[in-house]
Amino acid sequence: MFDTLTNRLQGAFQRLRGKGRLTEDDVKEAMREVRRALLEADVNLTIAKEFTERVRVKAVGHEVLQSLTASQQVIKLVNDELVELMGGAQEKIARAAKPPTVVLMVGLQGAGKTTASAKLARHLTQQEHRRPLLVAADVYRPAAIDQLKVLGEQVKVPVFSLGDQVKPQEIVRGALAEARRGGYDYVLVDTAGRLHIDAELMGELDDIVALAEPDEILLVVDAMTGQDAINVAQSFHERLHLTGLVLTKLDGDTRGGAALTVRHVTGCPVKFVGTGEKTDALEPFYPDRMASRILGMGDVLTLIEKAQSAIDEQVAKDLEAKIRRNEFTLEDFLQQLRQMRNMGPLDQILGMIPGMNKLKNQLQGKALDEGQISKVEAIILSMTKEERHQPELVMKSSSRRVRVAKGSGTQVRDVNQLLSRFEEMRKLLKVFSGPGAKRKLRGIGDLTGAVQGNQGGTGQQHVHRHKKKR
Repeated sequence: MFDTLTNRLQGAFQRLRGKGRLTEDDVKEAMREVRRALLEADVNLTIAKEFTERVRVKAVGHEVLQSLTASQQVIKLVNDELVELMGGAQEKIARAAKPPTVVLMVGLQGAGKTTASAKLARHLTQQEHRRPLLVAADVYRPAAIDQLKVLGEQVKVPVFSLGDQVKPQEIVRGALAEARRGGYDYVLVDTAGRLHIDAELMGELDDIVALAEPDEILLVVDAMTGQDAINVAQSFHERLHLTGLVLTKLDGDTRGGAALTVRHVTGCPVKFVGTGEKTDALEPFYPDRMASRILGMGDVLTLIEKAQSAIDEQVAKDLEAKIRRNEFTLEDFLQQLRQMRNMGPLDQILGMIPGMNKLKNQLQGKALDEGQISKVEAIILSMTKEERHQPELVMKSSSRRVRVAKGSGTQVRDVNQLLSRFEEMRKLLKVFSGPGAKRKLRGIGDLTGAVQGNQGGTGQQHVHRHKKKR
């Protein structure tokens, strides 16, 4: 996400940091680099010029140049302008004074409306503690209704459907009646898309809007289409008066032009972003947090929220007690790995930790290989319960190591490496579980380091520290 833009911006700022006090020419040169970075990120030329000019004027006008922290202040100005460009403050999803809140999901075919609808339903259930009802109103795309039903089962949200032989308007009318009877908080209508904007599509949507009087009309757009996403947003907004956007596939967009400028161009706030294929890969859009990620400064708040939703607090307390008693087992280790994986792809987690962007690039294809975690999981699951609680049994027996390797589809050396790294980590945990543990734990690598055998921790200890402060 934004990797190209982040790397270019960091390169420009690095040259500023090495200069001490800055001259106006230094700032001009830095802004030229920032402008190039924005253009490479598919930002409109006019917007890129206006952006860098505003930063340049503020940098010169606030007596930044003679400051000992001039480079930091310039970076802060860029951060502030990015936040403003993306909308300033977060805009939450609407909530009607009298339920149900009706949300219309619209967009072109292939943008990911059906998946986004299910992701939003899960978000409302898990994070907002609401009762949503999904509505299958796409009667044109083959298997669209079945897809929504499958996704509905995955996120444990009911799906209202009348089949594909009924007009969408009638489906919506029936869904609203069902929502009122069932006491649902939200009605999420998955409408049909087209390969392009046409009169038939818009006419049908006009009818549904008139019928349902939605509280939200969210346009789902593919972030990877860049400026085309903005053009689509403008066209839909002119006709339907959108209330917000959902940017999908942001995890695959290394440029980020759409996310950066769609609010500025259309006036429509980005309310959610899709960061992966799984149903939990939907995040509320925070302009300030996104700006921080873009500048390589991490996103600790989102990381904490992910940790809080993925890590069971009681399990964490039980684990801490086990560590203090020196009873940390391979089963505990496996449980921690699974909870870490529940937080999302490892490269995204690294990107949220301040200062870890460079390390993320260095470890690409190594520590970020999620297949490595699956290998560790297979090895541990191929052991007996007794062996998981007493790894020494496997360490001391070559026949057991051979059996575990065959059962997990790995090599004996993989089993040896896991046992060796686990034993090293257990010794460290024993040493650092006594008085002064918090201070000493700063030097320990996290679970990813233990799995991969690298010396650079990826910040899992940050997650646990924040978790304990709740």
